Amino acid sequence: MWGGRFSEGPAAVMREINASLPFDKRLWRHDVAGSRAHAAMLGARGIIAPADAAEIDRGLADVAADYDANGVPDDLALEDIHMLTEARLADRIGAVAGRLHTARSRNDQVATDFRLWVRDAVDEVLGALGQFQAALLARAEEHADSVMPGFTHLQSAQPVTLGHHLMAYHEMAARDASRFSDARARMNRCPLGSAALAGTGFPIDRDATAAALGFDGPTLNSLDSVSDRDFALDYLGAATQCALHLSRLAEEFVLWASQPFGFISLSDRWSTGSSIMPQKRNPDAAELVRGHSGRIAGCLVALTVTMKGLPLAYSKDMQDDKPPVFEAHDLLGLSLAAMTGMVESATFRTDRMRAVAESGYATATDLADWLVREAGVPFREAHHTTGRAVARAEALGVMLHELPLLELQAIDARITARVYDVLSVDASVASRTSFGGTAPARVRAAIAAARGTCR
Repeated sequence: MWGGRFSEGPAAVMREINASLPFDKRLWRHDVAGSRAHAAMLGARGIIAPADAAEIDRGLADVAADYDANGVPDDLALEDIHMLTEARLADRIGAVAGRLHTARSRNDQVATDFRLWVRDAVDEVLGALGQFQAALLARAEEHADSVMPGFTHLQSAQPVTLGHHLMAYHEMAARDASRFSDARARMNRCPLGSAALAGTGFPIDRDATAAALGFDGPTLNSLDSVSDRDFALDYLGAATQCALHLSRLAEEFVLWASQPFGFISLSDRWSTGSSIMPQKRNPDAAELVRGHSGRIAGCLVALTVTMKGLPLAYSKDMQDDKPPVFEAHDLLGLSLAAMTGMVESATFRTDRMRAVAESGYATATDLADWLVREAGVPFREAHHTTGRAVARAEALGVMLHELPLLELQAIDARITARVYDVLSVDASVASRTSFGGTAPARVRAAIAAARGTCR
């Protein structure tokens, strides 16, 4: 490729460290697409003969068909997917293949290819997120009335519905989708035509190549165009946040599947056994999703550190931009598919959830609210009174709704029998009718609204 300047070939180690083909061959479809758009523009502008442009296009179509049928060969002597494709094109059409690289550089070529790949990756994730959200909506609707304990500090706090709990993760997934969509909009500018760093003197039409590749338009500054990897960092940032949300749900499934909780039974399809303990049923899929989140976050850190302090324009460090993005995308796809499958197939033990919700004095806040609402007690006083009631119930070994009225009135004479209307877990969740609350009616309204906007 640069034999005119060098009298010796690269050392064996140099060849190995310099070659990116083992991983950037994943870009072959995008490389061929970018090259075909570039050749068509060169022909249309008369920079190369239209007949040569047509011959190059036919040759690139043949190369793509070969890659599709037989895979991309690892030829480290050709260094990367760009040089491999040009070499394969030359094998088919001869010297005219050398005209393809007119008015472009590998710098703008790889920036374009990588943007095209990441854009497709975003579309894949948005599709997978849509399936995950649909699974959450279906199970939330099924359990809009199912009572479970809500936790803070992993301590029973207030009763909620399982539907409400699942809809919390739908909200997280919706924000994830918005982050990916925002990233896609920002990255949808085409670097092709920026050449090595300074643009080109040929009368190219960057708008034409941008339109041919589905971009909103060309990038605005040639130096930035070949130096920028913000689009990859945007993708990794969104992927990391999404993975963290999946990890939180995975952690809850791990806890809920344990015998002390007993809230959920995972399908055989998403569980494994033990090599020595035949009774074991391990939530390995959830644990792996939880583990993958750390690796995805590591990919973000890796590329962030790679890009830190790089001067304009292109530096060879940037060859290491693709492996972390590829790895994160593969892991995120697996994680989304696994969590979707677990949500769809899990058996929720609502009887156990209800029993735990009823056993943890989770309606204490309802007693305090009743004192405020019905007896005009300041909330801080009501909080203190309710604390005494919980302590008395614990001492007697009963639930709050089982505490005799005389015991409650001994604590505060303003308490009447009407208080028992709010002390059951069903009454508690039904009363939480504020917008975004856990009342079944609110949960169903949230599901209906989400179905109107869910991807």
